[in-house]
Amino acid sequence: MTAKSPARIATVAAIPVALLVGVLAFWLLGGFPKAEATGTVRTDAVAMDEATTVVCRALVARMPETLGGLHRRPVSAGTEQHVAFGDPAIVLSCGTVGKRAVPRDAQLLGVSGVCWYPEEHKQETVWTTIDRQVPLRVVVPKKADGSWLSHLSAPITETVPYEDPGTTHC
Repeated sequence: MTAKSPARIATVAAIPVALLVGVLAFWLLGGFPKAEATGTVRTDAVAMDEATTVVCRALVARMPETLGGLHRRPVSAGTEQHVAFGDPAIVLSCGTVGKRAVPRDAQLLGVSGVCWYPEEHKQETVWTTIDRQVPLRVVVPKKADGSWLSHLSAPITETVPYEDPGTTHC
């Protein structure tokens, strides 16, 4: 019978511990990357007048294929007025909402020439422009990450005409 050396015993004991620690660390760091969703995002088409349709088509056409690292996804309806990115989807809607009444004490955010009014909800934040002739709304799920707002500003300022919001300042 051979005596087991302390080094051999330590090695045999350390291997399962090291494997357990490795699996735990892998799991805590997010595990395997999830496949990015590419399916259609549900949207509703809304009737728009001709001038609004022209502006919205131009805006949707100027939207990039990726937004802050999030890939563009198809929408179920209103392809000339909606664009979606990522999973969970960030959805921009053009001309589908009326002008918003902004409370006097509202915190507005000006980003690269666009004035936004954010409304926090349980599962999402709804951002609405207040300085554009055609109103825009962006719904951002709480789980969404990224610098989406700054990436939207250039296409918006290039295609959607500015309208003075009056006494409200960003």
